[in-house]
Amino acid sequence: MKIEILGTGCTKCEALLQNVKQAVADEKIFAQIEKVDDPIKIMEYQVLSTPALVVNGTVKSSGKLLNKEEVKEFLK
Repeated sequence: MKIEILGTGCTKCEALLQNVKQAVADEKIFAQIEKVDDPIKIMEYQVLSTPALVVNGTVKSSGKLLNKEEVKEFLK
């Protein structure tokens, strides 16, 4: 599973990254987690509001800081 966190370095983006790491650890999922801060790559996903969560190339959420439990729902 490949998980990308889209964001340019805001505090919400960093918080989402931490929530994703905790959710992956809790669920014992093997996942590659990548923080994407390149605005061009973010625009390739047509995301206009960050932070955004991308799982296996599909945008699952944008513009919202998901908590750990919300992230787990997207990883199922």
